[in-house]
Amino acid sequence: MIAVLLNVYLVILFCLVKFGVVRFNLFWKISPVLVLLLLMVGLFIPMNWGAPQGSALVVRNSVAIVPDIAGEVIEVPVAANTPLKAGDVLFRIDPVPFQAKVDALQAQLELAQLRLSETTRLNKTGAGRTFDVEQSQAEVEQLNAELVGAKWNLDKTVVRAPAEGYATNVALRPGARVSALPLAPVMAFIDTSETIIGVEVPQINARYIQAGQPVEVTFKFMPGHVYAATVESVLQAVATGQVKISGAAAMSEAIQSAPFVVRIKLDNADLAATLPAGTTGTAAIFTARVKAAHIIRKVLLRQVAITNYVNPF
Repeated sequence: MIAVLLNVYLVILFCLVKFGVVRFNLFWKISPVLVLLLLMVGLFIPMNWGAPQGSALVVRNSVAIVPDIAGEVIEVPVAANTPLKAGDVLFRIDPVPFQAKVDALQAQLELAQLRLSETTRLNKTGAGRTFDVEQSQAEVEQLNAELVGAKWNLDKTVVRAPAEGYATNVALRPGARVSALPLAPVMAFIDTSETIIGVEVPQINARYIQAGQPVEVTFKFMPGHVYAATVESVLQAVATGQVKISGAAAMSEAIQSAPFVVRIKLDNADLAATLPAGTTGTAAIFTARVKAAHIIRKVLLRQVAITNYVNPF
């Protein structure tokens, strides 16, 4: 862009000299260098913090599906990468042993309730002890609690989608035995209920970025298009600023100026929902500073959008 503006100036200078409007003296000979310096210092360098630009990435939350109970899988109705709604069935575990436990506890509870009724009646007539009533009451309450847990386990034989999204890399098949170990997930679920778009901005250029500022972004997935967005927040931590949990004493590491991450939200929510996770692009954030450079940044971003047709990087 700076080359375009400098060439425009050179054309104008050539016309002025050609038609005798100005004399081609030493000042006009070195004026292109002066104009270049003015453009750099007065416009293009301040543009980096007035309208910072950075790489954008679309990410989605991933949920590791771990069943709450152990058992044999009898059905896997879900297909990989098929859109699902919250509550849709992912797979089913054999419910027979869990149903048997519920039935056994239900029978024990009925007997305990009958015993409680009898001991209460005997206690009222003076033929029974208060201790027997209290003991029967405790048995009923204990069985009720165990029955609640057994019914919960029975309900967990059906594993459901935690949110809108899709299951990916579905290798689970009927006959496999699953366990409730947190380190042994059986399926990966991609949550599409929320689209997260992060923009990396060098620290030197992030000083004036605030929530609510307008953003424009173009994606390689959709070359030639520029979409409006809004700054949601500037993440207040990056990995280089994180203290790692360790039993060792503090150890100095190489200090790096890692870029900050700015979270943005597309104005078109329907478009955001269709973006695959991992979609990359370029975004420009328009702050309240150096507004004269905003137009240039918009032009540069559209050049990037057009070159996305042929530029794979």
